Amino acid sequence: MASFSLHGIPVSRGIAIGRAHLLTPAALDVKHYLVAQEQVEAEVERLQQAISAVHKELQTIWSELPKDAPAELGAFIDVHALILSDPMISEAPLDIIRTRHYNAEWALVTQIDELSAQFDEIEDPYLRERKADIAQVAERVLKILTGSAQLLPAPDGLDESLALMIVVAHDISPADMLRFRDRSFSGFVTDVGGQNSHTAIVARSLDIPAAVGVSRASSLIAQDDWVIVDGDAGVVIIDPSEIVLEQYRERQAAQLRVRKKLGKLKKTPAVTRDGVAIALLANIELPEDCAAAMDAGASGVGLFRTEFLFMGRGSASKLPSEDEQFEAYRKAVVAMKGRPVTIRTLDIGADKPLDMIEHNALNPALGLRAIRYCLAEPRLFLTQLRAILRASAIGPVKLLIPMLAHAFEIDQTLALIEQAKAQLRDAHKKFDGAIQIGAMIEIPAAALALPMFIKRLDFLSIGTNDLIQYTLAIDRVDHEVAHLYNPLHPAILHLLSMTIKTGERAGTPVSVCGEMAGDIHLTRLLLGMGLREFSMHPAQLLAVKQEILNSDLSQIEPYVRKILRSVEPGMIGDTVAQLQAL
Repeated sequence: MASFSLHGIPVSRGIAIGRAHLLTPAALDVKHYLVAQEQVEAEVERLQQAISAVHKELQTIWSELPKDAPAELGAFIDVHALILSDPMISEAPLDIIRTRHYNAEWALVTQIDELSAQFDEIEDPYLRERKADIAQVAERVLKILTGSAQLLPAPDGLDESLALMIVVAHDISPADMLRFRDRSFSGFVTDVGGQNSHTAIVARSLDIPAAVGVSRASSLIAQDDWVIVDGDAGVVIIDPSEIVLEQYRERQAAQLRVRKKLGKLKKTPAVTRDGVAIALLANIELPEDCAAAMDAGASGVGLFRTEFLFMGRGSASKLPSEDEQFEAYRKAVVAMKGRPVTIRTLDIGADKPLDMIEHNALNPALGLRAIRYCLAEPRLFLTQLRAILRASAIGPVKLLIPMLAHAFEIDQTLALIEQAKAQLRDAHKKFDGAIQIGAMIEIPAAALALPMFIKRLDFLSIGTNDLIQYTLAIDRVDHEVAHLYNPLHPAILHLLSMTIKTGERAGTPVSVCGEMAGDIHLTRLLLGMGLREFSMHPAQLLAVKQEILNSDLSQIEPYVRKILRSVEPGMIGDTVAQLQAL
């Protein structure tokens, strides 16, 4: 068979080499038939038993979590258990069986298809990819119903350095990834998924090379094919030649040496060669992520995404209470042991799956989302503000507001924060009265109107993901236009540089918390622009620190000035490459 390559989305760095092990989705070919009236309740019971079996399976996986397992794994298993208990999975399919007389598999797939269609309407890429978690839970139930649950083969006695396994699937749940971890599993490839899928997050936390969104991989790769997964590029090479195989083995060995060297930098201060100190912070989704942040030597949390607390609730009446939110924020503050924790308020849209408000927006990206949504739902917003403020009494907390663009939005937000403080005083609850309040700069209008932000707020955090998306009118998860998503576009570079310089002149701290902050190819560019605070996934922190330790600002800044004067992509790319080679 001739060698060929497939291209997807890189989500976890590194190189994996091994034999392909295919996992076939149970949902691809479920039987569709009607059951007789007298068999309806028996069919209902069959589905209930399958759901119960999956509950037990998840409990077993949870109880067997190794002590060194990343915190994300336990959290995501909890999420899958919550999804399984949600009426949208545990009750709605039963109603379909009773009213339409569908067999259990058909009823479940019908319900999941309806939910998936709703999630497709969500603009926020992180929340949109949560539909994958629902599909993964349904897949576990279907495998019980169809008797098609697959187990990985036991090691066959071959040299494990040559026989490591690459799991190839339409999708892989975090719980399944944990099972694979102990079975010579060195990498994975999936047909679907993106940078923000739970599978991708777990891959990064486990440090497993992976490529997702590799269209048709599971149908084009055969069982036991030799496969190379280049997690740095998102490239999958099938049946490589001996020359290519040897080249990748050499790269793999070199990467292992580099990782061992990086591990020695955990306690080394992030200071450039010419003595400029840089703050390296972590982005987290869950309080449990703080362990990885601390292990990587983060100087704090630069972005705590709170959306996770609000997912899978089903209705507004089931949203997290003030006490539940406070407990999550408190855990993060305690875990960071005195290091600052920046908590971002709810950054979601008006999404049907969360059942918060009716969603009629033609373009959710430009509709009622993030702070716009929170200002439209002041009770929900005040509840979250009180919880965050209470956490500020435990340790250093900063409050970050997403998607601000107008002065009146800032003023309304500040008024609600003062109202939340007054409510806490009335309830005799402690908080930091001088808590710092900042804005996400992620809309071009915000970057172009910085004085009104600086006048009212304490700090700024640039969300490069959305800033690039809105400036270039690109949905980066839309495969048809994803190639146009370019962080080195001259307009993006000017907005970044202008924001950093304006903040510096005003004495207002500016950080970058988007993907650009964790990209080592852009570290020196951002340093040369004047950035002194980076926030990224904990797994990226040590590599970025190494770039900083090897950088001299006096050498970098002339190259960055040249980049900012240029409007030609080729010249910008060449100069960025020269920066890397310094």
